Amino acid sequence: MFSENTMQKFEKLGYRFVGPSKHSAVKICTWTKHSLRDKKRIGGKENFCYKQKFYGISSHRCVQMTPSLFCTERCEFCWRPSDVKAPKWVGKADEPSEILDECIKYQANLLQGFRSIVKDKIKMHEAEHPKHFAISLDGEPLMYPKINAMIEEIARRRMTSFIVTNGTLSGVVEDLTEPTQLYITLPASNEEIYEKTCRPLVGDAWAKINRSLMMLSSFSCNTVVRLTLVRKLNMAHPEQYAKIIDRTNPKFVEVKSFMSVGAARERLSYERMPLHDEIKEFAEKISSESGYKVRDEKRDSRVVLLTR
Repeated sequence: MFSENTMQKFEKLGYRFVGPSKHSAVKICTWTKHSLRDKKRIGGKENFCYKQKFYGISSHRCVQMTPSLFCTERCEFCWRPSDVKAPKWVGKADEPSEILDECIKYQANLLQGFRSIVKDKIKMHEAEHPKHFAISLDGEPLMYPKINAMIEEIARRRMTSFIVTNGTLSGVVEDLTEPTQLYITLPASNEEIYEKTCRPLVGDAWAKINRSLMMLSSFSCNTVVRLTLVRKLNMAHPEQYAKIIDRTNPKFVEVKSFMSVGAARERLSYERMPLHDEIKEFAEKISSESGYKVRDEKRDSRVVLLTR
C-alpha cells in the first residue's frame, strides 16, 4: 500500500507494519519502556504516562497502534511522519483480528530485548500479554472502514480501547461503537486559527469537528477533549476554547503542550513549546471561563486535566 522508501522510513523510527495490506502499524511507546525499566523522566517522579495517572491505564500493558496511517489533516504540531496524508481511504481494509493478532505479536517481539534488564519478571510477562489498545499511534483511525468491528473485537478479547480522533469524520463518529474511552482533538479556538494549525485535506473540516464534539454527550464511555497548544499559533483565546468545551460537555479536558520531537521539529522550533507552568495558567483561564475545574496534572508531560 505504501512505497518501499516510506515503509523503510517508518521502520527506522520503530514502527512495524501489521496486517496483510500493511495499512496498520504498531510501535512501542516510550512510556512502556520507561515503565519496564523503572526509569524516571528527567525532573519527573513517575515512570508511567499521564494516561495511567489520570485514567488507570497501565503503561507497561498498553499497545500503541493505528489501523490507519492515512490522515485527513497536516497539523503543524504533529510529531509523526507526514508521508501518507490522504483525504480518503485507499485500498483493501484488513480484518480487525488480523491487525490485533499481529500487533500483540510484534509488541512481544519488540520487547524481547528488555527480558535481560527487567527485574520484575511478572511485569515483563504482563507487558508481553497486553490488556489495552491505544488506537492513537498515527494517522486518523476512523478512516479505517472496519473501526467498529475492531472496537467490538477488542472488547470480545476483554481488553480496553482508547481511540483518539481529529473529529473530521463526523459521520463515522455518529455511528461509532463505544470504545472504553474516546478522545477528540480540539486543535484551535476558532476556524481561522484551525486552518493555519491543521491545514485540513477535507472540506468543511472545522464544522465537522464541531459536529463531532457535539456528539460527545451521547456516549456513555469516558469522553475527552484534548488541546495541543503551540506558542504563537493556537495557544490563544482561552475564553473561546471554554465556550466550545462547555457547549460539547466532555467528561474530561486535557490541556497539553505541543512537544518538540519527531517530525514536528521540521516545522516548529523548540521555543514554540510551552512550559508546564504556561499550560497550567492557560488551563486555569479555561477553568475560570467554564464549568470545568483543574483536577490533576503531570509536569513532565506538560499536561493538565480538567473535569466538571
